[in-house]
Amino acid sequence: MAAVTRGSFSVLRRLLSQQYRRRCFRSDRTLQPLIFRCDTNLQMFNSRMLHTAFVSRGPIVQFKLSDIGEGIMEVTVKEWYVKEGDKVSQFDSICEVQSDKASVTITSRYDGVIKKLYYDVDATALVGKPLVDIETESGSEVIQEEDVVETPAMAREEHTHQEIKGHKTQATPSVRRLAMENNIKLSEVVGTGKDGRILKEDILNFLAKQTGAILPPTPEIQTPAPSSPPLAAAVAAAAARPVSTPASTKPPPSTPKPVFTGKDITEPLKGFSKAMVKTMTAALKIPHFGYCDEVDLSRLVALRAELRSVAEGRGVKLSYMPFFIKAASLSLLQFPVLNASVDEACQNITYKASHNIGLAMDTSQGLLVPNVKNAQLLSVFEIAQALNRLQALGAAGQLGTAELSGGTFTLSNIGSIGGTYAKPVIVPPEVAIGALGKIQILPRFDTTGQVIRAHIMKVSWSADHRIIDGATMCRFSNLWREYLENPASMVLDLK
Repeated sequence: MAAVTRGSFSVLRRLLSQQYRRRCFRSDRTLQPLIFRCDTNLQMFNSRMLHTAFVSRGPIVQFKLSDIGEGIMEVTVKEWYVKEGDKVSQFDSICEVQSDKASVTITSRYDGVIKKLYYDVDATALVGKPLVDIETESGSEVIQEEDVVETPAMAREEHTHQEIKGHKTQATPSVRRLAMENNIKLSEVVGTGKDGRILKEDILNFLAKQTGAILPPTPEIQTPAPSSPPLAAAVAAAAARPVSTPASTKPPPSTPKPVFTGKDITEPLKGFSKAMVKTMTAALKIPHFGYCDEVDLSRLVALRAELRSVAEGRGVKLSYMPFFIKAASLSLLQFPVLNASVDEACQNITYKASHNIGLAMDTSQGLLVPNVKNAQLLSVFEIAQALNRLQALGAAGQLGTAELSGGTFTLSNIGSIGGTYAKPVIVPPEVAIGALGKIQILPRFDTTGQVIRAHIMKVSWSADHRIIDGATMCRFSNLWREYLENPASMVLDLK
């Protein structure tokens, strides 16, 4: 009896193996149920059990939240892009999470079906714990790696590298499996993805050339549309705004009306609000030195009016901020101590080679400070391009770690809301920050003693008084003001 039973299971395994191979290598065929008769002992496998065996997919993988970096141990789930039962492919967006430093999009490592979501929206997810369960496709290669973390500004560079003939060919596991099934050497395929990465459509096009078939293009990455406006829509909306609208008349971001329930409500601080607590607590350890001045921007106002239409013709909105940032960068070349950082014990100072100038930005997520990287190497127009991009990301709620980290000097444009003076707080580990007031038309005397209309802006500086004295801050401010009051002088120092 035992021998008969073992024989029955052997027959079943062979039949299942044949059916499995048909699924892997003949995906164009519709699977047909197997009808077979062995001995009476096989009657225990009724039609329901056989059906379950053949339609079962692959193993269920716990998709864990990987280490995002910078010591982050927990995040808040802001939005799910999938629900239970949805089919996902590699690099499809799973959810958006928010740490105390940035919003991050989590993308899938596997092809399969979402079986379980472990967290609700606004719940706290822990690093190293499962986010979702994914039932992977049968026969697909299950790579036991952590999930892909992707910010909006970062390209999809999470590939699997394969060493072929002395050089690395970049391809995902599904692409390598597709090439293997069709006996294609990846070294013979030209990749059209970023940095030469081979996509699924590259394999299909290679097959079409070999067989003479005509195949429609198949995009490899299909991202589910989130409920929040995508970056492209944000950019289009920004481009559609009238360029002639001054920054000072920009309406403030809409906020929901308060609901008075008659009861006290206590809720934990999360995300960027929690980050502000940490940052400002650290800022209290810095002895702030304040300095205020005013700048006559009359010539800059006229220059911007001339260049605005030129920039608009190139698809870029030109505000005053690119000039402020470039003038600050040129001044930092003369006063590098303001573009520095000190350690926690204030025993060592590091002079930063890059001018990563941050811009305090009021967004729906709160106060964020993205920065323009390497402003010392950029023209005014290139800085305007970078600012347009950061503003579009901020409007879409997609500013990531790449944009929010690495700042070396900060400007806060309170004038865009209507402020005149401020006492800005230094963002550690930086050592200086400036707050720019609104541009006002005020009476001033010219060189002949006549009263004229002047465009005046107040500026308030704060510096770390442990390493920056008042004279240095004053000289820096004078040079910065000189560049802006005589913008033609910047031409001599532009690189």
